[in-house]
Amino acid sequence: MTRPTPPKIWLSSPHMGQAEQHYVAEAFATNWIAPLGPHVDGFEQDLCRFTGAAHAAALSSGTAALHLALVLAGIGPGQEVLCQSFTFSASANPIVYLGAKPVFIDSEAETWNLSPEALAQAIAERRQAGARLGAVIAVHLYGMPAQMEAIRRICQEAELPLIEDAAEALGSTYQGQACGTLGTYGVLSFNGNKIITTSGGGALLGADGAAIQKARFLATQARDAAPHYQHSHIGYNYRLSNVLAGIGRGQMEVLPDRIAQRRAVFSFYHKRFGQRAGIQFLPEPEGSFCNRWLTCILVDPALTGGITREDIRLHLEADNIESRPLWKPMHLQPVFADAPYVGDGTAERLFAQGLCLPSGSNLLPDDLERVADRLAQVLDHGPA
Repeated sequence: MTRPTPPKIWLSSPHMGQAEQHYVAEAFATNWIAPLGPHVDGFEQDLCRFTGAAHAAALSSGTAALHLALVLAGIGPGQEVLCQSFTFSASANPIVYLGAKPVFIDSEAETWNLSPEALAQAIAERRQAGARLGAVIAVHLYGMPAQMEAIRRICQEAELPLIEDAAEALGSTYQGQACGTLGTYGVLSFNGNKIITTSGGGALLGADGAAIQKARFLATQARDAAPHYQHSHIGYNYRLSNVLAGIGRGQMEVLPDRIAQRRAVFSFYHKRFGQRAGIQFLPEPEGSFCNRWLTCILVDPALTGGITREDIRLHLEADNIESRPLWKPMHLQPVFADAPYVGDGTAERLFAQGLCLPSGSNLLPDDLERVADRLAQVLDHGPA
């Protein structure tokens, strides 16, 4: 007799609170359905209050925010942008939108983020080769803050703007300062799998009010102040709608709870498997606070009796549990095969051994027990 399919356990699914419907209903009741409106303004203010950012522009996606950050940084054809290799492709794609060229930089083993040593090496090598460097993109992967003190110092010495991809790091801090507020510009994402969601959406943070206002202008098709439609700049359709901003306002009210819940999920897994031979968790360095957007492990087959992260992923998948390998580095992606890369292979090793476990803030205790049981099963007895 065929065993019935157990309920799906997702990697990171949306988690609604109680206030989102109130804000959305208000948008409908007042007929603020078209883009922009009071919820967009309110959501931007909420983000500034929570992060301490001076200014925020609510946008249609984190990718749009990163694209506009590069535009504001003056990136264009013939320039190179130094970008963390171990990340999602949205960190790198906007470089190409602008006709610039990515130069991919390896990670360091402590936080899995941009290696300061590799970054300094790349700047020296590319400048010696005559390259026109335009900016640096650092990512806070899985909510873990990068080594920002060293990275900022290198960028300041090289006179390069630093763009923080904090898409996964809302609620994380570095030395008491919110991720997304440590560089020239910060980027957030509210995609459906993030710690809070607006269904689809993002934000650009910055200290320069004129620059963020320019981002808003460019994001609304760069329409000049005229009674007719007049355009002196190329613009984009990147503004967040008032309805989706209403969802975001409700989500902001529960963000502290979501952070606590994600960190509790990490603690559950770490308590169960932190002492297992061959299983390594991403530690939280002193001075950093991680929102633990996703709980990730490294699986060393030399210490697990030959069990690999792919063995674990497939074993979980057979029980209808979603897990996912860590990001495949950008310098290994076919679309970026010709891009320069500086590093020692750390990102490649992380990709080969890394797995993201189900980490949603709405996981029930029975869900976590089921994941833990299946994980222990494959580690104890091997693949079925």
